[in-house]
Amino acid sequence: MTGDELRQAFLSFFQDRGHKTIPGSSLVPHRDPTLLLTSAGMVQIKPYFLGLESPPGRRLASCQKCFRTTDIDSVGDSKHLTFFEMLGNFSVGDYFKKEAISWAWEFVTRYLKLPEERLWITIYLDDDEAFAYWREVGVPPEKILRFGEEDNFWGPVGDSGPCGPCSEIHYDLGEKFGCGKAECGPNCDCGRFSEIWNLVFTQYNQDQSGQRTPLPKPNIDTGMGLERTLAAIQGKPFPYETDLFSPLVDRICRSSGKEYGRDENTDRAIRIVVDHSRGSAFLIADGVMPSNEGRGYVLRRILRRASLFGRKLGLNDPFLNEMAEVVISTMSYIYPELMAHQNLITEVIRVEEEKFITTLDTGLNFVENIIGEAVAQGREELAGAEVFRLYDTYGFPPELTAEIAREKGLSLDWEGFQSEMEKQRERARANLKSFTPTRASAKVNTSTKFVGYEVDSSQARAIALTAKEQQVQNASEGDEVVLVLDRTPFYGEMGGQVGDSGEISNQKAKIAVTNTIRTSSDVIIHQGKVVEGSISVGDQVEAKVDLARRLDIARNHTATHLLQAALRQIVDRRIEQKGSLVEPERFRFDFSHLAPLTEKQLNEIQLQVNEWIRQNLTVEAKILPYQQAIAEGAIALFEEKYGEEVRMLEIGEPAISKELCGGTHVSSTGEISIFLITGESSIGTGLHRIEAVTGRKGESLIESRLTALQEVAKDIEGSLEEVPGKVKALISELEAERKRVLSLERELSRRIVEDLPGQAEQVSGVTVLAAHVPPLTMPILREMGDILRDRLKSAIVVLATVYNGKPNFLAMVTPDLIARGFHAGNIINQVARVTGGGGGGKAAMAQAGGKDAARVDEALKLVKSVIASQTS
Repeated sequence: MTGDELRQAFLSFFQDRGHKTIPGSSLVPHRDPTLLLTSAGMVQIKPYFLGLESPPGRRLASCQKCFRTTDIDSVGDSKHLTFFEMLGNFSVGDYFKKEAISWAWEFVTRYLKLPEERLWITIYLDDDEAFAYWREVGVPPEKILRFGEEDNFWGPVGDSGPCGPCSEIHYDLGEKFGCGKAECGPNCDCGRFSEIWNLVFTQYNQDQSGQRTPLPKPNIDTGMGLERTLAAIQGKPFPYETDLFSPLVDRICRSSGKEYGRDENTDRAIRIVVDHSRGSAFLIADGVMPSNEGRGYVLRRILRRASLFGRKLGLNDPFLNEMAEVVISTMSYIYPELMAHQNLITEVIRVEEEKFITTLDTGLNFVENIIGEAVAQGREELAGAEVFRLYDTYGFPPELTAEIAREKGLSLDWEGFQSEMEKQRERARANLKSFTPTRASAKVNTSTKFVGYEVDSSQARAIALTAKEQQVQNASEGDEVVLVLDRTPFYGEMGGQVGDSGEISNQKAKIAVTNTIRTSSDVIIHQGKVVEGSISVGDQVEAKVDLARRLDIARNHTATHLLQAALRQIVDRRIEQKGSLVEPERFRFDFSHLAPLTEKQLNEIQLQVNEWIRQNLTVEAKILPYQQAIAEGAIALFEEKYGEEVRMLEIGEPAISKELCGGTHVSSTGEISIFLITGESSIGTGLHRIEAVTGRKGESLIESRLTALQEVAKDIEGSLEEVPGKVKALISELEAERKRVLSLERELSRRIVEDLPGQAEQVSGVTVLAAHVPPLTMPILREMGDILRDRLKSAIVVLATVYNGKPNFLAMVTPDLIARGFHAGNIINQVARVTGGGGGGKAAMAQAGGKDAARVDEALKLVKSVIASQTS
């Protein structure tokens, strides 16, 4: 059985047992701030278990691509993977332990034909029910082992969520892969027993404090590792030897001239390159781009690690983009997003690897430098902070640094390194934290009805209230509050669009709403301050949005859709949105593209968007099935997860833009008024950002620019049309004048130089020239110093001038006096200090600035005493 056949066999088996096959989700989790990346098949099922969303069926099955960052440093051994596929069957309040155990045993023994004598079962300590069901299917009692919470209780994915005891099926690879100890068995660290299937009996919901409460209905969440199970089926001890990996292993062996299975160090490097090549291709396909934080850092880290170990195989030139092509060609028919983003994947990997290679030699030099410093200081180990900086900046695994250090007799401060790593993890966790629902929404079990698409004000009832971080029944004038209504016209911050502001009031109270946020469970909370009277839970109120601000936001949001349409039409059809921020005053739009946009492209984009605005195209929102919307060509975001019905925003007839979007928009493009691009920049490898304004802000910007242009026209005594030509002429005149002044300065300096050598004095046998010269620029001052140094042959020259009201100093020392210990930087620093300044430089030449021009001559008088002190 091949990997493809196993994948299909699993899904067909559960389809025959009433399960609906659902597509796997993105590696970027949907609206789950507790997760960095999708690490299990249960991630997309979590909202169903918690009752936050309605499942498409009570019995579900999927093949989910997963990525686990905890295993990055372990990858290279024979069994760990960062990227893997997880086959799963799920029950949302339907069947439970009996069916899950019976079907699991039936599938592995009858369909996969794994020998029963090689299969072992583990269960939670007191799970007698699971024990009984395993006995019922024929598993001998001595092959059912009980373990504690560390091994057989499945905690929540993230820092909160569904959890429960679990039961695992382990495959015995044989004694030759074991530790030889009598107690060796499942969960032994030696690797003899491979866990192929985990059945989680989800009974509880665990909150962030660790408190567990029973779920309304127990659920089933199982995960079968495709790669590990395939190894067992194919009689291979490890996943890397199966058909899923052989094309990648063959490619790296051909490229490097190495042979897999001959040398453990070589094998380790090959496995690292193979695993990280798979992971990086899938991460990029799901919208992750290399960066120094969060998911982007994970991608950058595995790309650098793969490149580094490629060098160990003799691959000094970029090669990872070729490995990505193998991943795409062998897996895109299962995961079409790979082929859809083929060019982006290979180009991002190529650029990132080339960038790393340019720093690799610098990194190796850095290793040598910190080793040299440690040896010189008599230290026996490298500081953890230094090792971390090397790892963080250049992508060097600490193991490689340790290997180089050992050659010099040094160890590593591993504790210090881990401390720095933990600090970085804390920073990463902080970066990923999103708004946590306050106590005001904690006990709200139903989502807020949003009526803001139709109206900007509505009657509502207050159903929850927080003041001073506590849930309360009443709040009075002056209190900062968070308020939840049963219905609201206020749009809660979501999808890049900021939340509405406005006013909530009744006859006895008025609340100024400053922000509105939508929680992951679709509760809309209003943040603000009670400015009059008092408000109580249960009160009837009128919720009124600041309409002028809402319209500014709507103009900008609709403009983002027009901008994306223009980008795809003018620049590249493959451009995809990677983020946005829609505010009243401006908006920014992040998108995938490798090269910066040219000025010509930006002009064309701006012209096209404004043309669509002038056409006053209709903007219409439609509710329709997700699959229908996609079939009609609607753009969906990778990081978003959509329900069976979606809101599609369509602009124009025929449509020039179709996007799935829940934001607020204008009803026709003419309401946008005007669109102006204010900036374009790169924000990472393969990522660019356009910033723009529309409507009132755009008109204000034009007015301010026109006013500035009129002022320039007035100053140059010309018309607006004449400004460009006259300004260019003035610039040319100024440049010519600057050159003339420079020429005159040079001529003046040469005349001054003729008289200066005669002012030189002898100080303790050293020729010293300290002179105050007329106002000259520093370049001219340096030219004078060069001339004087050459004429005097052996001398210390210190020149001072006051230019534009500020003192400038220059010191030069001839080579013979440098040999005697004189240093221009030390001299100039002491002299400039008299005028309240400072500076420095090399032994031969240094320069400095000052503040007090009146003390320049006093500073020059110090030169002789400074020289004398060094000769005494």
